[in-house]
Amino acid sequence: MRCWGLPIIRYAPLHEIEDDRSVDLIVSAGTWEAVSGSLRLKTATRTEVNQATIEYWDALTSKLSGDVVYAVGGGLAADAAKYAASKTGKPLVCIPTAISVDAFLTWASGYRESGCVRYIETKPPDEVVIDFEIIANAPAAISAAGITDVLSIATGRRDWKFAHDAGRNPSDMDYDKEIDAVAEGILRASLQCAACAGEGETAGLRRLVECLALEVQLCNLIGHSRPEEGSEHYFAYAAEEVLGKGLPHGDLVGPGIAIMAYYQGQDVVPLTDAMRACNVPLDNISDSTIREILLTLPGYCEKHELPYGIAHTLQPQDVDNFDPTILK
Repeated sequence: MRCWGLPIIRYAPLHEIEDDRSVDLIVSAGTWEAVSGSLRLKTATRTEVNQATIEYWDALTSKLSGDVVYAVGGGLAADAAKYAASKTGKPLVCIPTAISVDAFLTWASGYRESGCVRYIETKPPDEVVIDFEIIANAPAAISAAGITDVLSIATGRRDWKFAHDAGRNPSDMDYDKEIDAVAEGILRASLQCAACAGEGETAGLRRLVECLALEVQLCNLIGHSRPEEGSEHYFAYAAEEVLGKGLPHGDLVGPGIAIMAYYQGQDVVPLTDAMRACNVPLDNISDSTIREILLTLPGYCEKHELPYGIAHTLQPQDVDNFDPTILK
């Protein structure tokens, strides 16, 4: 098993970046304007990404002509850039404009195929540059929305144990109570930093980045993501299939965390409080659409062969008994 590492993380104003190489810029929609006045780069190409498919990434990669790839923006840009850099052998620098996902720290790229999110091995960035002033000035709903990729430990770890008790974990994803305890510690740290991260305070945002890095490296060490990815992400994948590409990652995973924690019998309030503190919208999916997703979710999980969790077991009566006010 290969154990990937984290990228070098540099906390610095963007105007301090000095790079004489020619740059292939891969940017998320609407993000280049936030940083263009601070970055002095020799741009060879600039592509605004709007898809996450292998075919799209291959077409994008074929047009690159620079010495280094820079990803600016969110997960869509980071995943495309990781793919392009891995295919071309070019170094990669990521500049997140919001702490909205953990993609700028991971070695895999998430792509869409047949109505679900799949992951392909690419590479972690060589360097991540985080300018907290840029992050704090991002739209409030996404600035610290990456907390959902840490709070998902609350439901992911329960799914991992649930699958263990049911004898449904594959041998390479065996439940480990010590690793589970480490994951729980990262979860606690994220709950504690939520308020100041949501306020755009540097200390809170930095701790959120640290929590994301710890979560990513823990999964790197054990070779899978079961402690932090489970039914809450399955809900998000299914929701994206129903709703299309309109909502950000946090708007989908956030409700998924609350809903699956509810079905796992957890106290949902600390989780929803933390997400609201980070300005993550929990009510952007209508009650009727949530019901539609939940009714079809067990079949969706089986169809896409997702690792076993509470979502696989939902029955129509469970859906009927769901209390949507937890998201209000």
